[in-house]
Amino acid sequence: RRTPWLAAGLWCCLVGLAGAENPPQPYVEEPRYETAPHLLGSQDGFRERLADAGLTILADNTGFYIGNTNGGFDQAFDYAGHGDYCVIADGGKLGVRDGLYLKLRAEHRYGETIVGNVGCFISPTLIADLPVYGSEEVYLTNVLLTQELTDAFSVFAGKMDTLDGDMNAFAHGRGKTQFSNMGFVFNPIVGATVPYSTLGAGFVFHPDDGPMVMVTVLNSTDTTATSGFDTLFNDGMLLSAAVRVPTNVLDRPGHQLLGGTWNSRTYTSIAEAYIPYPDVAIPTTRGSWCLYWNFDQFLFVDPADDTRGWGPFGRAGIADPNTSPIDAFLSFGVGGTVPGRSRRDDTFGVGWYWASASPEIGSLITSQFGPVGDGQGIECFYNYALTPAIRITPDLQYVVPSLRLADPALIAGVRALVSF
Repeated sequence: RRTPWLAAGLWCCLVGLAGAENPPQPYVEEPRYETAPHLLGSQDGFRERLADAGLTILADNTGFYIGNTNGGFDQAFDYAGHGDYCVIADGGKLGVRDGLYLKLRAEHRYGETIVGNVGCFISPTLIADLPVYGSEEVYLTNVLLTQELTDAFSVFAGKMDTLDGDMNAFAHGRGKTQFSNMGFVFNPIVGATVPYSTLGAGFVFHPDDGPMVMVTVLNSTDTTATSGFDTLFNDGMLLSAAVRVPTNVLDRPGHQLLGGTWNSRTYTSIAEAYIPYPDVAIPTTRGSWCLYWNFDQFLFVDPADDTRGWGPFGRAGIADPNTSPIDAFLSFGVGGTVPGRSRRDDTFGVGWYWASASPEIGSLITSQFGPVGDGQGIECFYNYALTPAIRITPDLQYVVPSLRLADPALIAGVRALVSF
């Protein structure tokens, strides 16, 4: 149906801007130790001494008090959250090897989210449903080695999470610092092919002023709860490739990203790690694919501080309708730092998404859960920097669930991010 013209459109969007002059991108300076956004501060210099020795520790907690005020299946408020604990070891500073890095990430979720109350598949609070939906155990989702071979080329291998694979200046933030809804954190079109955390290896070409290219080979299934070695490539593999091109529209910086995935595993159900689909059986199918695109474009850059600015963003994607409940996806919006000088660290965002229901998969869901149609949603947020380490975010969403037995839902709440 839509696949040919959407695919052509995605390709033209990238090719049309790939030849643009590559401008300098907004530079984000690493915070000085004395002003770094940590609630616990430097611990009398211990944090900076540890970093100088080669160990950087990052920890934060994101809490949501959010509820469905109207529509959906049930009107109720719930509290949920996510803890994220990351250690980065610099092999050069540790005297092991220059350019070698080890990243360890442990994370967990807690509480009850509102996915069931709303009746939607695209979570209004994505990070509160990860790493494993419904579980409150702590999981080791990253044990990743990276070796810089040159200033612009690196290789990596190990266990990794895939949430950072669809970067966007205004709509990403892992669901903690920008939008909360899955539809604006990354492209849900990848949900049928890409696991949240698994083993893999790849390379990234990352020049300072040119296109970034990343190619990754991953285990085909999610192994968040295990090491993954016992099932490595037992059911095929996942091949992922993406290119992110800097652009210079209206003499202002931006990016165009085009990526694709191919997973060779055998599909028998739509239950996936990223999206809490019900365990609905589908005809046995070998292999699946998706193609996705996103852009961000600064319309305003603060002439006194080039780390500040705002502009539009968008995403689009198509996927195999035989294995993915979402066969096409679109989102657009505006976000960035708040204009003006009085609230320099505050950010905002407004966005809309549309998720097309695959007719092949939709008919199978309908037989168990009632009529299924295209889902849509709108999210507005204002991220208020209470201190550099504490950010409070009022959030309002309007969601039209794919399950037609659920009425359109009005969601309201607040998110609090504390960086330790």
